[in-house]
Amino acid sequence: MTAVTETTAGPAHAPVPRPRGGIVQSIGDSLVVARRNLIRMARIPEVVIFGLIQPIMFVVLFSYVFGGSMNIGGTTDPSVYRNFLMAGIFAQTVTFATAGAGAGIADDMHKGLIDRFRSLPMARGAVLTGRTLADLVQTALTVVVLTVVALLVGWRVHEGIPKALAAFALLLLLGYAFSWIGALIGLSVRTPEAATSGGLIWLFPVTFISNAFVDSGRMTPWLRHIAEWNPFSATVQACRELFGNPGVSQSDAWPMQHPVWASIIWSVIIIAVFRTLAVRKYRSAAS
Repeated sequence: MTAVTETTAGPAHAPVPRPRGGIVQSIGDSLVVARRNLIRMARIPEVVIFGLIQPIMFVVLFSYVFGGSMNIGGTTDPSVYRNFLMAGIFAQTVTFATAGAGAGIADDMHKGLIDRFRSLPMARGAVLTGRTLADLVQTALTVVVLTVVALLVGWRVHEGIPKALAAFALLLLLGYAFSWIGALIGLSVRTPEAATSGGLIWLFPVTFISNAFVDSGRMTPWLRHIAEWNPFSATVQACRELFGNPGVSQSDAWPMQHPVWASIIWSVIIIAVFRTLAVRKYRSAAS
């Protein structure tokens, strides 16, 4: 009797899976997590709708309630203030999305979703990167809607479409940078409610001690210096220049003289610092 021996080897020409590198795997995992979060957002449209209501209210209230009492460039013309205002409203909108990013990550931690991700062969930083990318997409949609509202109330771009797109790119870069601050806050608290509160408390002084809603040149000297070196102010100033809107500062401070470069540098620094801290916090929280 002849013994038959079975082999466990596969076909001779079967493809051999190639191991993915660290960067390739991190990018792929981040995109998968981002897709998961975007699908989740689409299934809860009220979150997106409520996120749109607040900036629209700010546009209407500031334009029509304060517009006639603000002196911009020596005039109190409400139409001048509306054009001055919109760069600040755009910047405030992209940064206020930070609170939602922090609350989302805190909610995932609270529900144990992070523990499930830990059991998968995925890059550790991909969970946070995917979340921040999904929030960036939602922020971009909000900015599109807000732009339509701004056009309806009289805001206009005077430097052409390419420069306007560059301004929106700076806004989204700032929003993405601030979302990493929100991620760190979300990992540092125990509940989504605490993340929402913690994500908003520090944003109010950052956005209001700036050139977003008033001319920083009219502030007291010590407060003006803070406003001029505020990363938020640099992006607002850059957007006003690129949009061709009134209110370009005459300050000698470097960020006000070179706002585009200052905006890019500040955003890159914030991403580098807070992404490092957030990933480190994520690893310690998940260990």
